[in-house]
Amino acid sequence: MASALRRKPSRMALSPHVAKDTLKPKKKKKSPDVAGPFAGMNRTHADIREEDRPQAKDSDKEESPLYKALKMQTALAPVTYRHRNAVKAKIADITSFDMFQLLPVVRDSIFTQALPGLVDVTPSPIQRLAIPALLETGTKDKPKKKDDDEPGYDQFLLAAETGSGKTLAYLVPVIDSVKRLELAEKEAEEKERLEQEKAEGEKKQKSQNKIFEIEPPELSAPHETAGRPRAIILLPTSELVSQVGKVVKAFSHTVKYRSGFIHSGFTARKIRNIVFNPNGIDILVATPHLLASIVRKDPNILSRVTHLVVDEADSLLDRSFAPATTELIDKSAPSLKQLILCSATIPRSLDSLLRKRYPDIKRLTTPNLHAIPRRVQLGVVDIEKDPYRGNRSLACADVIWSIGKAGDSSEPSAGPYSSILGPKVKKILVFVNEREDAEEVTKFLCSKGIDAACLSRDSDDRRQAEILAEFTIVPPPPSPEDIIMAQKKRRLEDSIPFVLPEQKQEQSPRKLPNTKVLVTTDLGSRGIDTLAVKTVILYDVPHTTIDFIHRLGRVGRMGKRGRGVVLVGKKDRKDIVKEVREAMYRGQALI
Repeated sequence: MASALRRKPSRMALSPHVAKDTLKPKKKKKSPDVAGPFAGMNRTHADIREEDRPQAKDSDKEESPLYKALKMQTALAPVTYRHRNAVKAKIADITSFDMFQLLPVVRDSIFTQALPGLVDVTPSPIQRLAIPALLETGTKDKPKKKDDDEPGYDQFLLAAETGSGKTLAYLVPVIDSVKRLELAEKEAEEKERLEQEKAEGEKKQKSQNKIFEIEPPELSAPHETAGRPRAIILLPTSELVSQVGKVVKAFSHTVKYRSGFIHSGFTARKIRNIVFNPNGIDILVATPHLLASIVRKDPNILSRVTHLVVDEADSLLDRSFAPATTELIDKSAPSLKQLILCSATIPRSLDSLLRKRYPDIKRLTTPNLHAIPRRVQLGVVDIEKDPYRGNRSLACADVIWSIGKAGDSSEPSAGPYSSILGPKVKKILVFVNEREDAEEVTKFLCSKGIDAACLSRDSDDRRQAEILAEFTIVPPPPSPEDIIMAQKKRRLEDSIPFVLPEQKQEQSPRKLPNTKVLVTTDLGSRGIDTLAVKTVILYDVPHTTIDFIHRLGRVGRMGKRGRGVVLVGKKDRKDIVKEVREAMYRGQALI
């Protein structure tokens, strides 16, 4: 019997100490009670017992201001208002891009390529902070290491609210530095070529009679910069890579440099042709995982990188992206001059990582960081009331119908051709927390006569590009041809239709005109320039303050007005929404 028990696996043997209490508090050593007037001096710890401390009741916790509903604010790193006011005073005198020490061709490209059609253009707060700081260090030589563990490059953190122009804030100095390095290299090559021609001329005079010692000509080789970019911009999603890559490409039309962007939606042949272009490449935009896989096969790609930008740093330095991102940073360190981190939210996890890994990083934060602009209005809809009675999808459809049928007071009066061209199409974003809900909500809205589309990871890449183009591209002003076509269409609509008696008109369901809706997850909440969108509906209450900032940050961009609507149910935290709404009304940061 004893041998049979011994043969049992150890996992089937119960512990004899299960009933024992292992959570008893340890007894604290009492400090020696010494009498006298100087008994409290030279003590190593305070003699405070737990039973002497006043215990807070549950009712006190609910009423006390220390127990706010927004405990999720602890996910964000705080910024003092003293620092915000100091920054505001520092950038008050900068009113134009002409005040920056930029190359003339780069400065002109800001107006013609990046911000076309805008007359009165002034730098945003983050651009006033970042461009001078990045230009100042970009023209200097690479700093020397003090210790072996200390990085030998400058580090910057660009932290600004959504829709504040962070892309231009880092892109303009990077392009300026790339162009300056290119001009310096051309001068050095020209000088070297002249010296080489002079040396070859002297050699030719000496060897005129040695006709049997002629060397064969060198074969044409690929360009020395093929597959070796000078600047790399890392982004978390394919949509952001395409968006930033197009801005970089627009600058190259006038500044004249070679650029490209790659993501997982491209074929292997297309990626190879972009990265290893025989003519070379100067600026490459990519996702970390894709670029890291290419670098493992050919580490020479990072041998010439002087500027590395990590956009959406709070995502690229979290658990999923951090290994690939840090690998690229470490491998490009020997030639790196500037590391630029950029984000609209600074979580405490990112803040602690930067203090540990980059203690000397220069933080460039705007006065309105972690604040939702006051020009964005936030409304709340209680779905438990009639006529919704807890039906969240029905409440969402009703809100969209109300917005679609109402006039848009935020827009100024339309031009003289408004009666001919018709009303503008309203763009609405609907955010859900779960990817599985996106398709269901889209189908429900379509059944209610709403033109809705779904954007999630399950969507086709080509379809994603088409959907994003509708919600990110602002239509240009009408041309004379557009006005003529609209007049012809209007005449046809106003004419009396000829219908045969035997033809039966099919009754079409009621549809909401001039309104387009995009149902998406957090995939569409980061970095995408939704300037054409003026309304955001939060189908679900966001989990964190970070999600609040990014989702409501899709509206109110570039100084325009916007509107947000939150659907609140029985299980949602109404107090959270209330505090966010009050902070927005006062113009305060959420932390």
